[in-house]
Amino acid sequence: MPAPDGLTALEGTPGPALRRHVTQFTAYREDHPVPLHRRQPPFGGVVLIIGFTERLGLRDPRRPGSPHRLASFTGGLADTYTDMVTQGSAEGVQVNLTPMGARRIFGVPMSELANRIVPLGDVLGRWGEELVERLADAPDRPVRLALLDRLLTRRLAAAPEPGPQIPWAWDRLLATHGSMGVGELADRLGWSHRHLLARFRDQVGLPPKAAARVLRFDHALRRLTSPAGPAASLAEVAAEAGYFDQAHMNRDFRAMAGSAPARLLATHRADGFAVPEADG
Repeated sequence: MPAPDGLTALEGTPGPALRRHVTQFTAYREDHPVPLHRRQPPFGGVVLIIGFTERLGLRDPRRPGSPHRLASFTGGLADTYTDMVTQGSAEGVQVNLTPMGARRIFGVPMSELANRIVPLGDVLGRWGEELVERLADAPDRPVRLALLDRLLTRRLAAAPEPGPQIPWAWDRLLATHGSMGVGELADRLGWSHRHLLARFRDQVGLPPKAAARVLRFDHALRRLTSPAGPAASLAEVAAEAGYFDQAHMNRDFRAMAGSAPARLLATHRADGFAVPEADG
């Protein structure tokens, strides 16, 4: 599927020290003479946008009266979508982090960022401001991404190393697409439910059950939007993803993406999803 007109991007591969914490970074430039509306469904990661030019318009459906216009921002794990609008020229870098990677780089409990959109400076302070300045001054995208890798690697090296328990629990949820129960996680860790909840929210943001729901939704959405095609009916994808039935999957899609699967898929394109006309 080709990229939409007006968008160019270069993807970078995180270095070895970052690969457990950063899943992808992309240097991009967009030029849109008319507003381009996009919808970002939730997924099992944290997005950091480092922008150098035009601010993006952001709308959180949980806070419809409080739209944001930000150039550089982040947020924690979310359990519903965010709508974005771009007009004019926008250039920057997008970093996709694991929740635990974000916890170490940001240095704040991820529960404080869950389901929020936050200006970069509010999270990273002066270091974040210098990050934007240095990346903006880079002469080209390859240099910019190499510099980003070095700066994030240094930041990560200076951060405290968490214990292995929550990364293990997160990996189990990822591997099972959210199907491992909270009780089983707690039992295998030898923790109480309350202790697991507190530690999980600190490093991941959402409670385990809510995070598992996001991972199940994300798995189903990836199956349905695979470049090779879903190769299965909606009912079959629902069963594979661990939903009780297709109606159960439809309810989760409406809650997390604002649309039932068929309607959402009709808006799919290379850079994500268009905002359905009735919502735009």
